Amino acid sequence: MINQFRSLQPINILLLAAYTIFMRIAIFIDLPPQLDLDIVESYTKIFVSISADSISPMANVSIALILVFVQSLIFNRVVNNHALLPKPSYMPALLYITGTSLFMQFLVLSPALICNFLIILIIDKFLKLSKTANAMGIMFDSGIFIAIGTLIYFPFFLLLLMLWLSLLMYRAFNWREWISGLFGFLSIFLIVAVYYYWNDHLDRFFDIWHPLTNKFPSNLQININDYLVLIPISITMILAIIQLKDNFFRSFISTRKAFQMLFFMFLVSIISFYTKRGVTVAHFLLCVPSGAILFAYYFQVAKKRWFYESLFAILIICIQYFLFV
Repeated sequence: MINQFRSLQPINILLLAAYTIFMRIAIFIDLPPQLDLDIVESYTKIFVSISADSISPMANVSIALILVFVQSLIFNRVVNNHALLPKPSYMPALLYITGTSLFMQFLVLSPALICNFLIILIIDKFLKLSKTANAMGIMFDSGIFIAIGTLIYFPFFLLLLMLWLSLLMYRAFNWREWISGLFGFLSIFLIVAVYYYWNDHLDRFFDIWHPLTNKFPSNLQININDYLVLIPISITMILAIIQLKDNFFRSFISTRKAFQMLFFMFLVSIISFYTKRGVTVAHFLLCVPSGAILFAYYFQVAKKRWFYESLFAILIICIQYFLFV
């Protein structure tokens, strides 16, 4: 299966569509009788009013499936355009779909799933930093994306850290570039503040930042089965890190910086869990884009076919088993 997706054959798009359905078959077979439709933060519902029962559970998981498939193709194009892998392939899309199928909470509509569109766009922006003479426009656009993501899902705001981390890795210091991303972020919230003021709800604008005053969560309730499925994921990640380390200094400087940036984005996505109470496992969908590139790199460059094909098969079997049980 891995060998099939190591190329850019058009038939792979159809195979990816079938694979997306297959990885989500568990939730279609045992469809929950009710699914809460909570895809934006409470402070954004003044702009987007969606009732909890506006779509059926079947429509919910079907829309989530379509979003994941579309995201995988966009993600695949971004990775190939920036030559992060030795050659263009559909491997990033395959591993993105796999990553977004790990847990049952990943299979339904959630704010984190919608925000992954923005993370993919931000990754594309950051990867362009070394290819442009002036990065102010890129940083301003990235700040806007982060602000929009924060309106959808509050923990997304912590990606502001990536604005400056990416500049540290890619650019010589330029104070205009360092503040342009912040200006992009604040411009969106200035518009939101004006809207609240016009509607005599300015006090609700300050409620946006209320989660920062709460005691941050110290644990996440998760089923033991969800922990077990992480075992093959962890093994694959260790192998990917070893493979990347072996080839690290043989890669182009831009590729090295790209993987460093993605590593920090992966960490920030995890840490952002601590910025809001009541988050669910679905939060960790934010880690999938950056993690999928690392996994795709391993499966793209691995040499022993019997081993990497077996490893991927074990990974899929484990995911499906724990989704069903």
